[in-house]
Amino acid sequence: MTPLVFDTGALIALERRDVRMWHLVQRTSQERRLIVISAGVYARVWRNDPRQHAIARLVKDLTVRIEPLDEEIARHVGALLARTGSRDVVDAHVALPGRLFRAPVLTSDPDDIGKLDSTLELIRV
Repeated sequence: MTPLVFDTGALIALERRDVRMWHLVQRTSQERRLIVISAGVYARVWRNDPRQHAIARLVKDLTVRIEPLDEEIARHVGALLARTGSRDVVDAHVALPGRLFRAPVLTSDPDDIGKLDSTLELIRV
């Protein structure tokens, strides 16, 4: 089953208790479908606030993978930024697993993610 990639907007929507996101996460978990979250996305939203219980629960789920930004991935991110003339490291780190897994990307910013890879399936949240 194809994974889903979440960007910052997807996690913020979940944190704000967006009904659509809540149902999507529940269904994805029940299906044991992988959710991929960039480590940069996680860092952007995480504030260790008790009100973030939905995000805390999500990242503890066995079907969630926090995608690390190690040296090898950093090189791919940098090359993608150079090819596209973009500067947002986190957006590029979201686009890469979307491309790698041929996975839909749930994003509140489809224009920026789409500039990095026009072949990605983008779902606006």
